[in-house]
Amino acid sequence: MSLRVYNTLTREKEPFETIEPGKVSMYLCGPTVYKPAHIGHMVGPVIFDTVKRYLSYSGYDVTFVINITDVDDKLINKATELGMGVKELAEQMTEDYFDNLNLMGVDSIDHFPYATDYINDMQEMIQGLIDKGHAYPLNGDVYFNVTSDADYGKLSGRSVEAMMAGTRVEANSSKKNPADFALWKGSKDGEPAWESPWGPGRPGWHIECSVMSCKLLGESIDIHGGGLDLMFPHHENELAQSESSSDKQFVRYWMHNGLMQSGKNTGKIGGGHDKHGDKPAASAEEDQIANKLAGSAGAESVKTAVFAHHHPEVVRFFLLSTHYRSPIDFSMENIENTEKSLEGFYRMFETIERVTGGCFYELEAPQLRENSIDITSLPEESQAALVDLRDRFLEAMDDDFNTGGGIGLLFEMRRVINGFISQNKLEEKCSDEQKSQLTTMATLFKELSNLVGVFRKPIEKSSGVDDAFVNGLMGLVLEIRKQMREEKNWAVADKIRDALNELKVEVEDGKEGARWSRN
Repeated sequence: MSLRVYNTLTREKEPFETIEPGKVSMYLCGPTVYKPAHIGHMVGPVIFDTVKRYLSYSGYDVTFVINITDVDDKLINKATELGMGVKELAEQMTEDYFDNLNLMGVDSIDHFPYATDYINDMQEMIQGLIDKGHAYPLNGDVYFNVTSDADYGKLSGRSVEAMMAGTRVEANSSKKNPADFALWKGSKDGEPAWESPWGPGRPGWHIECSVMSCKLLGESIDIHGGGLDLMFPHHENELAQSESSSDKQFVRYWMHNGLMQSGKNTGKIGGGHDKHGDKPAASAEEDQIANKLAGSAGAESVKTAVFAHHHPEVVRFFLLSTHYRSPIDFSMENIENTEKSLEGFYRMFETIERVTGGCFYELEAPQLRENSIDITSLPEESQAALVDLRDRFLEAMDDDFNTGGGIGLLFEMRRVINGFISQNKLEEKCSDEQKSQLTTMATLFKELSNLVGVFRKPIEKSSGVDDAFVNGLMGLVLEIRKQMREEKNWAVADKIRDALNELKVEVEDGKEGARWSRN
């Protein structure tokens, strides 16, 4: 199957054909850096980092851009509230955002443009829109005239009339149309301001992304990503002003990810777009959870609300376990279930290292699809199963980047590899040929898991007095259990086993002794 991508503009899956053969330009709307990053801020970067990984694996040269909005009403208001300078607050929150991306394994981004570095370019685009009759100055502001764009609304499917009737728009009774949006905002006393032909002020939100994507990727780009909540008005307005400026198609594929929800909240965590629809309203407790996860005023950031309790790799795995266009049902229970499911993978990696003597994380996996590892040396049954799983994994990813389907196949691949180990009793005796075969299986697994950005490096385990105490205590318990088994005191041995099971501690008996792990 060749790659197909769902395009929000056409509401269809389309064959993926880039503007320039072999190259992909991709832009994702980044955060307004006025508060610590919440879990919702991580969704888009994780998804589109994975998109880039798969496109690169498929042979494309991908340039990936995420912008930083470091001037905005929210940022100005928050800085005033905290008694800080806007620049100082933006720098602190940007550093927090970068740190969280790093924790989530999002490291494929090529450019992080800052809005304030492109003010002159924004003024040039605004003046060009005025000259072409698409925008007009008004009392120190500049507005885009939505009626000047014949197909305004084509992305969201809304008519201008419907927007004016059902959408809250910027209040200015002198505008030509209520739906006209600001390209430039005149500044108030004490606010950040830049000189312009229309007076001191700052750019509107929408013009920032149009200019930064144009300057770094060109007037026409292949992929523009973002949350579904950004389709209107942000992306609609980006599209209108960009195409009115260049007279070219702005974006070939609009990709919108589903929003994160908590409990009965079906809208976005971290934004003002929560809608209950036909579902019953969320309880007060569920609303409190949603607000906490969102990092709303006074609440905890993603670091303290989520990462303090669960490793970021667990969160990444969870986010990619559903199709990117589907809503993400976020709850600590779901994260905990994901964490438990990952333990089986970590145990498999440990077993592979014990059997082969090599570390799974140090395996060199192929970086290109055309160079996928040769598995013809494997036993016929294992080979057939893994070829089928690899093909189905790639078919899932070719079908609009279906990471949920791909991750499900990693579980099946784990079952095949564990079956090979147990059926051949490799932990008891393993030939050099079998070690080589197991290494080949592990390398194929790593090749595919790399595409979703998981299992790239060992999970760092905490260390200190508590760990030493727990390890020492467990060592004593297992030694007593071993002695009871040797003395055939099955009652005590079974009691120890049952007690450990109740504590969700799994014990594996091997030729080198018993090993324990939490399940």
